[in-house]
Amino acid sequence: MNYLGIELNVKNIPELDRDFIPMGPWMIEYEKEASRPVGIAIEREEGKVTVFETKLRGEEYEEANLRYLERYIKFCLWTVGGWKVTVCGCDREALKVKEDYVLGSARDFDVDFMMNTYERPFEFEICAPEDLPEANDEDKSVGGHLEGCRIGFDAGGSDRKVSAVIDGETVYSEEVVWHPKLSEDISYQYEGILDSFRTAASKMPRVDGIGVSTAGVLIGNAPMVSSIFLKIDRKDWDQVKTVYDRAAAEIGDVPIVVANDGDVTALAGAMSMGVAPVMGIAMGTSEAGGYVNGDRNVLGWFNELAFAPVDLNDKSMADPWSGDTGVGATYFSQDSVIKLAPAAGIALDENLAPAEKLKVVQDILEGRISDGAQPAQACDAAPTCDGHCGLKLLIGARRIFETIGTYLAHTLVLYGLFYDLKHVLILGRVASGIGGEILVNQCNMVLKDEYPELAEKINVMLPDEKMRRVGQSMAAASLPEIRK
Repeated sequence: MNYLGIELNVKNIPELDRDFIPMGPWMIEYEKEASRPVGIAIEREEGKVTVFETKLRGEEYEEANLRYLERYIKFCLWTVGGWKVTVCGCDREALKVKEDYVLGSARDFDVDFMMNTYERPFEFEICAPEDLPEANDEDKSVGGHLEGCRIGFDAGGSDRKVSAVIDGETVYSEEVVWHPKLSEDISYQYEGILDSFRTAASKMPRVDGIGVSTAGVLIGNAPMVSSIFLKIDRKDWDQVKTVYDRAAAEIGDVPIVVANDGDVTALAGAMSMGVAPVMGIAMGTSEAGGYVNGDRNVLGWFNELAFAPVDLNDKSMADPWSGDTGVGATYFSQDSVIKLAPAAGIALDENLAPAEKLKVVQDILEGRISDGAQPAQACDAAPTCDGHCGLKLLIGARRIFETIGTYLAHTLVLYGLFYDLKHVLILGRVASGIGGEILVNQCNMVLKDEYPELAEKINVMLPDEKMRRVGQSMAAASLPEIRK
């Protein structure tokens, strides 16, 4: 395929999405003839700065240069997170990208999200190369502590899980259904968190530390943007930022560490397998990412891969939340299964919720055909056919997960440009059951066929039983270092 004058040879095109343009492989081809040095610095909390260095092609590639720079900056921003972007070495192209990064323009969602996270105006500056801010990155040790009596809490969007852990052994765990996304009153979430803390505390002789795994973006222990507090007004956000610290104070004067659920997932993988680095990719309502490096430390990055671009086809499905096309949320989530269903010949009942539509497709793979799915076209055997065409539906469902697996293989090329990849753990509802096995097998097959060097380096896998035993709340319990 040829995209903006750059020839890209892709052998394994996603079967149900022939217009997919994998961003990582395209970037690699683009960069082969790029010669103009470009620097991008992204600043986040406490003066932390991550610097990326890349190159652009000559001015005759004007459209490709602009597309490359715009997507590259967006990927960096959602990978690292930050309130300020500074660019040098490409003033003309950077000026055009800068126009998008204001409220009311193309990157309105991105700007508003970063402003809410860092509680300050978003800035986009263009500078001379000598004025580019210097890198000021620092990874930090988190988790892996097992001694003492610990509470591990996992705040999910539909249930909350808590474990009581003594010297690395789970002595009690429970899962409670709750609906935090529907509550406009922070007291609902607070009382639920506190109830779980108290329940776990009652199962141990004392509490030495509390670890929390939660969805969303954190600054320290403070949730700055989180689906758990979706309906809470921003004017009440001071109560959200302190919700975990306040609940912990009711238990006692003990250390508490709150971490992003993606990073805790990666930590759980590293703990269970005894290896590192580990990237965790959870495919559920959206895409969640987490990463621990070779020292089993977190980078302090966003890892909000749901909003990072993976497909350069600007006619692809737009993400309902961010409004952008080609971002991870529509490729590695239940939305991907739903969008691919028509091309797979499966017509899903529109009255079903997204999670129910996913379950219908998964049921087809398990040999259970429900009234929630019909062939998208009339069966050749009609009117003698029973109307469900089970074999056609089964083949279509397999193709959906094979397509997602092909997406993933090409996307790991992109992720590998920004992360040191070795062990990639695939989790979430989309990856459960037979569908997850098909997805991972297809990903590994495409990697071996198209990117053999990368296939030799990385291990893409589903969680094994040991990983499931460690679990999210168990890994969360290991987060705090107990005071001596």
